[in-house]
Amino acid sequence: MVKYTVTEKGNPQNLQASKKWYANAKSSGDITLRKLGKEIAARSTVSPADTQAVLVALTEVLTEHLADSKIVRLGDFGAFQVSISSDGAETAEKFSPSLIKNPKVVFRAGIDIKEMLNNLKYEKA
Repeated sequence: MVKYTVTEKGNPQNLQASKKWYANAKSSGDITLRKLGKEIAARSTVSPADTQAVLVALTEVLTEHLADSKIVRLGDFGAFQVSISSDGAETAEKFSPSLIKNPKVVFRAGIDIKEMLNNLKYEKA
């Protein structure tokens, strides 16, 4: 069950418009890589130590490939990709990497996560 709160917000494009109430997902905690490893190990024949080692290695390899401009596809789980934005330059010749800002990792959900999202239930926190 996804918990949510509601917050009143104004329209930044129309400051005269009346404010409206919007939902915000509320976290119910977090899960560490170690705990994930233990849960995965409990559902498989792999030891917790081996599972943890694989998850740590996955994190290392994932970051290396993202830094090399690769899209990392993890099957039905989804895909990770680096996204950037930049300030504008007057001409292509005047553009420099110093204008690049806000690097992010974008996750695009695969079929398993999309199915989960389509079946979520909500509860006010």
